[in-house]
Amino acid sequence: MTTFKRAANRRKFLAGGASVALVGMASPAILSAQEALVQDGPATEALRRNISSFRVNDWRDHFESLKGGVILSDTTSRMIQYWSEDESIYKVYPTSVPLSDDLTRLGYTSIIKKVVGPSWAPTPAMKRRNPEWPDYVGPGPDNPLGTHALYLSWTYYRIHGTNDTRKIGRKSSNGCIGLFNEQIAELFELAEVGTQVKLI
Repeated sequence: MTTFKRAANRRKFLAGGASVALVGMASPAILSAQEALVQDGPATEALRRNISSFRVNDWRDHFESLKGGVILSDTTSRMIQYWSEDESIYKVYPTSVPLSDDLTRLGYTSIIKKVVGPSWAPTPAMKRRNPEWPDYVGPGPDNPLGTHALYLSWTYYRIHGTNDTRKIGRKSSNGCIGLFNEQIAELFELAEVGTQVKLI
């Protein structure tokens, strides 16, 4: 395989092919995707670091049941896994994660609200750190939450899209979990209010 084709495969995986829909357990397909990423070729050092922490989790290690579907956000691997209640749908998405440990909240929560075209306002802590930031940003291309947002039971925490695709795969958020807009739109349709969520 040529270097160009390998690079194209990596871009395809990161931009849209990282969503894996499978029936039952999907480990072989996910590992194949990982192997495709780590072939020799012109990968950035940041991408190599991201890949090195890639791991597949089993929902049984984190949830008692799949009632209402579950979302597992792995802040080390920088990815989300989604399982539907009947296990007929399984998805994996690359994500952005919080910039630092003090901004990262781990544990169990759930989706309490779903919003298409969310507005955004910095939290009081964000505003103290960045007083130059606007007090409010409406829906649109400048909105940090992208096109869709899943609001969690934790105040200020969201799983959302981003209009800045450079953030995906990196420590780049102030606490939220970010996805490509195309992928948060898909997860938005799959997840329900009440869907169980865990950040690890």
